[in-house]
Amino acid sequence: MEPAGHVAIIPTPGLGHLIPLLELAKRLVVQHNFTITVLIPNDGTNLTPQKKVLEALSETISSTFLPPVNFDDLPPESAMETKIALTLARSLSAIRDSVKALAESTRLVALVVDLFGLEAFDVANEFNVLPYLFFPTTAMLLWFVFELPKLDETTTCEYRDLPEPVQLPGCVPLHGRDFTEPVQDRSNEAYKAIVRICKMYKSAGGIMVNSFADLEPGAFKAFKEQGPSLGLPPVYPVGPKIKTGSANEMGENECLSWLDGQPKGSVLFVSFGSGGTLTAEQMNELALGLEMSRVRFLWVARSPNEKQNATYFGAQGSNDPSTFLPEGFLERTKDVGLVVTSWVPQVQILSHTSTGGFLTHCGWNSTLESIVHGVPLIAWPLYAEQKMNVVLLAEDLKVAWRVEVNEKGIVQCEEISKYAKGRRKSAKKEDDGIERGISTGFEPRWVIYKITLRGSQYMEGTQELVNILCQRMFVLITN
Repeated sequence: MEPAGHVAIIPTPGLGHLIPLLELAKRLVVQHNFTITVLIPNDGTNLTPQKKVLEALSETISSTFLPPVNFDDLPPESAMETKIALTLARSLSAIRDSVKALAESTRLVALVVDLFGLEAFDVANEFNVLPYLFFPTTAMLLWFVFELPKLDETTTCEYRDLPEPVQLPGCVPLHGRDFTEPVQDRSNEAYKAIVRICKMYKSAGGIMVNSFADLEPGAFKAFKEQGPSLGLPPVYPVGPKIKTGSANEMGENECLSWLDGQPKGSVLFVSFGSGGTLTAEQMNELALGLEMSRVRFLWVARSPNEKQNATYFGAQGSNDPSTFLPEGFLERTKDVGLVVTSWVPQVQILSHTSTGGFLTHCGWNSTLESIVHGVPLIAWPLYAEQKMNVVLLAEDLKVAWRVEVNEKGIVQCEEISKYAKGRRKSAKKEDDGIERGISTGFEPRWVIYKITLRGSQYMEGTQELVNILCQRMFVLITN
């Protein structure tokens, strides 16, 4: 069968941004017969994780690594968002060359970028391909993106000092202190870059959001009803796009073997994602809290760092947990806990019957993975938009506990123990074997924990949305 067309995809640097875009690419290939080229921006960090993921894809999804960009002119303390935005901006020439080659050699119909790549829309327009934006997080945050330029013009103080919460259409009230981290310092260059990028969102031909209507019904309804009059592009809920586990990842993994020996719903999975790190003081409090709780735990422990997003750009520390955990901790907890410092198969862990809760930074990929597998959350946001995600999870959906910090910004061991034990008491397994891990304390009003019961209907809804996107792409072929 002849390919329906070719789509170029440009992710933001970082494995967390690449994975959901690849899941979208797989859907376009398998169900709609597209071919895909992924253009990978190169920020100069270790790209081995991205290469491993890309090498496992079918030949209908090819990849090109763009030349590395230079950051020698940036101060060492530059914000993560500044580096990300500059990586995309300084790759535009290479992006244009790649898109030009694809336009000449394939039936290129669309260019899909994610949240920092909108400057590439000029390249899409030059070669008459449809410019699409893949928004990798919530519809709530997308509404914030459209509201931010107005807030920038009308607000004189720092957002954390706003006396009243902001009411985004279809969303719960949002306090300024919970705005996404990059906008909390309005004098910062990263903030100015974000405001500039937000103003470009209206130029998208359409926006695909990695969420779904059952999760954020109010926000998506508001886009449908208010978006056209506000001049917003069409918004499509196409989520959840999460990494699907493979047989190769299962293997003889130590974590999965350990989980096999634990009681059902008894284990608290602790992980702050591929980019999150804790300070040495906070790491010590977390260890003591887990020990104090006596709850079974599986902890992905990274070497401590004063920056909460230290590993996003590849910072590495010790791989020996005995060098950064409290003395004797590993020995004292060996009967109830497992500590690992390397990669773990997170999807398989969250879907395992022994997993009863997830202490997480609430990065959106991790959040969606827990949602799909019905695992309740202890929410510990660190950076980026994670505080906003927690507002959605804890205050709107009511499926997460949000940790409380003291005046120094530390979550103390007593609090950690309380959350862990509370989760353990409320985790349950229903007689039908489906609603495992949903907390009786949350009394969720959502449909997520029934996703395995209505999976075929859910997938049909997503399928319909993807079909709409593909039909729009075909317009470019037939003109």
